[in-house]
Amino acid sequence: MTADFRFDLLAQDQATQARRGRIQTARGTIETPIFMPVGTQGTVKGMLPETLKEIGAQIILANTYHLYLRPGHHLVEQLGGLHRFMNWDRPILTDSGGFQVFSLGDLRKITEEGVQFQSHLDGSRHQLTPELSMEIQLALGSDIIMVFDECIPHPAERSYVLASTERSARWAKRCRDVVPPGSAAALFGIVQGGMDKELRQRSAAQLRDIGFEGYALGGLSVGEETALMYDMMEFSLPLLPADAPRYVMGVGTPENLIEGVARGCDLFDCVMPTRNARNGFLFTRFGKIIIKQARYRDDAGPLDPDCDCYVCRNYSRAYLSHLYRSNEVLAAVLNTHHNLHYYLQLMGEIRDAVAAGCFADYRRSFYARRDLS
Repeated sequence: MTADFRFDLLAQDQATQARRGRIQTARGTIETPIFMPVGTQGTVKGMLPETLKEIGAQIILANTYHLYLRPGHHLVEQLGGLHRFMNWDRPILTDSGGFQVFSLGDLRKITEEGVQFQSHLDGSRHQLTPELSMEIQLALGSDIIMVFDECIPHPAERSYVLASTERSARWAKRCRDVVPPGSAAALFGIVQGGMDKELRQRSAAQLRDIGFEGYALGGLSVGEETALMYDMMEFSLPLLPADAPRYVMGVGTPENLIEGVARGCDLFDCVMPTRNARNGFLFTRFGKIIIKQARYRDDAGPLDPDCDCYVCRNYSRAYLSHLYRSNEVLAAVLNTHHNLHYYLQLMGEIRDAVAAGCFADYRRSFYARRDLS
């Protein structure tokens, strides 16, 4: 455990595996369960840092792969670290770059040493290793850093999943060697194993033996059916230490958050609220709104009458529709503001429900509101 990092379990729901916790870091407290807005390149698209704070963002996620390629981790370190570079004084989690390298497909080659790949920006050749991933994340000044692993595609042959999972465990040990307990940043291990429960169990045991400040489930939301994703969560999360934060990576919809919490997850991230906002897809308590649809062109009502965000208090659906149809920059800004406010408010309500011992009731009411829409 790092000197400035601590996780306290504050409450446990009796009817589900939902947990209420608190993470202490050198840059502030994170109340869990929490959703982390994704700031891939050192910015949450369309959002000022001050606005993120106003809507309740406690921690954001940045991307090792992208910041390594541009502007470069050495430059960020020279300019005072990522927090100063982007004017964000709260915690930052950086992913390891493994998922981005995985998504390059034919532009990368995996070896025991690491991953050789071509930059999507200029075609230049690079090799990302566990050691370099740690170096980049430490140079960025992250508060929570992730081990370097391979994100396994779905479906995949069991022999491939086995070899990849074992290699990721060896890479995790190399990461721990670079970032030992007591380092400036907390290091999280990532459970792999594809959709194979035996391999998930083996991966979790290997990571527990190494020992990390927190643990994540990787290799989910990669094309599998939703029911299978939930099954993997339900099986895998209890394999992780109860006294450490649990993070499901790259998930997802509001329903995914509810179900992930019910199965014991503490941390989530996903590009969905920000990416969908830029595509005119908006989240509300009663379900989704696709603002470009013709029925909203003359709708004078707020986006969500039950939402108290800046957008819903000040603008009509008709105006948001006009902005989106006109391809105005403000459309992305306002839509992103609303979607992230919705996600963060949802997580706040979940925390309150778990603390009050009524998460199961909250879960039922969440779905009931959608059934009425």
